[in-house]
Amino acid sequence: MNGNDTLHPDIQHSISDKLRMSGVSATRQQAIQQALENVNKPGFRIEPSAILPLMKPVTWFPPMWAFACGVVSTGEDLASNWSILLRGVILAGPLMCAMSQTMNDYFDREVDAINEPDRPIPAGKISKSASWLITFGLIITGFLVALSIHPYVVAIAFVGVLMSHAYSGPPIRAKRNGWFGNLIVGLAYEGVAWLTGSFAITQGIPSSETIALAIIFSLGAHGIMTLNDFKSVVGDNIRKVASIPVQLGEKKAAILASVIMDLAQVAAISILVAKAAWITTALALLLLLAQLPMQKILIANPREKAVWYNAFGTLLYVLSMMVCAAGIRP
Repeated sequence: MNGNDTLHPDIQHSISDKLRMSGVSATRQQAIQQALENVNKPGFRIEPSAILPLMKPVTWFPPMWAFACGVVSTGEDLASNWSILLRGVILAGPLMCAMSQTMNDYFDREVDAINEPDRPIPAGKISKSASWLITFGLIITGFLVALSIHPYVVAIAFVGVLMSHAYSGPPIRAKRNGWFGNLIVGLAYEGVAWLTGSFAITQGIPSSETIALAIIFSLGAHGIMTLNDFKSVVGDNIRKVASIPVQLGEKKAAILASVIMDLAQVAAISILVAKAAWITTALALLLLLAQLPMQKILIANPREKAVWYNAFGTLLYVLSMMVCAAGIRP
């Protein structure tokens, strides 16, 4: 963890030039320069109101939903297992996912200063040292909740912490390359959470269909993460983060994201067909077909429509996950 690095004046000047070339307004440039100064200021600062934004609650839903899908896929009675379901959803979202977000904000603070200068660390509301205190608090609490479910879940939670560090931190810092970084996030947010839900309820090896769906929807989530990178193109170019939109260009990245998500759903539907689960097959197919015209709009204007598609088109993908989970129930 290298938290003592500061930007050299020549580097700051270079960033200013690149911001001007990218068409960033003077007001925005001033906010970014202040944010770049804030991210490495010494001392301990923490505004209580900034803690929740640091943990990005909007990102908690995917792993919480995936955990619930894993539970549903087992066919176990939910009413008699409500306590495990509740603890697992809390573990997946407000604890482990929140932990990954606070860790990422620490390691990504200089990129965030350019892309999102109003984030808690660039805005000077939470110091880098305070962000690590929050991260470790979430890790410890997460391990305690995991232990209350099953000792093996602690091991899974530990793997989740390692994956979060591999994504954000040195020496791997997988997020510097969108192909690897997006894969790690997809596996952590969807696959690991899904399989944890299956194991937590049955405390046994998940079925082959459950494992297959967890992998399939994890790979499909690579497309979701690619769409999420559109908002960071300017900062990623400046800080040399090779996201998919930076590597391929925005239109090709949008096409790739759509194809990956569609292929994942086709693979999931094929499992439902093999099980002769015709009702859920029909529902999953309808959800997929509904995404196609939305993807056409996305590809025509990816930078403007990526957030819109993540709100609406991705919602249909997520609903398909639960439909497929219900379709493979024993």
